[in-house]
Amino acid sequence: MPSKAKNRYRQFCLSAPDLPIYMHDYYLDAVCGAAHWEVLLVEKGGKIVAAWPLFIKKRWGFQYVVMPVLGRMMGPYILPEFRNGARENNLLDDLLKQMPQLAAFEQDFNYTATNWLPFYWAGFEQTTRYSYTLDIRELSVCWNKLAPDYRNQKIPKARSILDVQTGTDLDTFLKIHNLSYLRQGKKPPVSFELLERVDNALANRKQRALFFATERETNLVHAVAYLIWDKNSAYYLMAGDDPALRSSGASVLLAWEAIQYAHDVLKLEVFDFAGSMIRSVERVRRQFGAQQKPYFRVRKTWSTIWGIGKKILRS
Repeated sequence: MPSKAKNRYRQFCLSAPDLPIYMHDYYLDAVCGAAHWEVLLVEKGGKIVAAWPLFIKKRWGFQYVVMPVLGRMMGPYILPEFRNGARENNLLDDLLKQMPQLAAFEQDFNYTATNWLPFYWAGFEQTTRYSYTLDIRELSVCWNKLAPDYRNQKIPKARSILDVQTGTDLDTFLKIHNLSYLRQGKKPPVSFELLERVDNALANRKQRALFFATERETNLVHAVAYLIWDKNSAYYLMAGDDPALRSSGASVLLAWEAIQYAHDVLKLEVFDFAGSMIRSVERVRRQFGAQQKPYFRVRKTWSTIWGIGKKILRS
């Protein structure tokens, strides 16, 4: 049976003004599974003013909270008019009091969750991480901010041999996306089943586009990208290329085409590269003129046994 809190939250998602797509109920259903997330709520005068979705998993007999694959932002969300001083602290305290018994907790907070002081007082730890966002209100300004080699060499070269199209072929998308992982001997993080659930949820709401860069003469797919959006921002959720064809510049071209799509078609003002702390990826984001956007990774371990087990697995 769906919890009363989740049903209330589903209604809240319809009106929350700047709730990121990653925290909407339908997205959580897709990435977590409808039965595997819960939400903590604080109400004032019969109105929800603060909400905190949790992806709850079980392992070794322990219950813990983590980020779902393809989830980028969670943490507490507070209505804008309550994001100030003691008022906000009190709401966060009220949410913390409702937290279920856990062995461990780790979440990446959404951009609006800028106050982690009540978590510090409650014994949590925090690491500041960065995503990269681009103001796309003026596309000509974005073009001029591109690194000269992107603007004058890589994108024109890629356009001379590649066609960029949107499509719905998840099999081809995931095949190309996973090539870099397989080349490094790593397990790809996204299964077809997960991508299909996410795609179905977003396609039904017209909140996604898949991009394919295909060689004009051979029809080979060089690179792919998956763009999602809400009413405030477009997010570059997934992107990948064929390492053997990387010299074509397809990845740079696709990112620029996605930016154009967000501006021209979606009429949005913000393009979010959806985060990466990897040095080589960070350099590419800066080449597009994107600016750092900080967010918090907040964690706490209650169970000593859990902590020891995690250390053994990492060793």
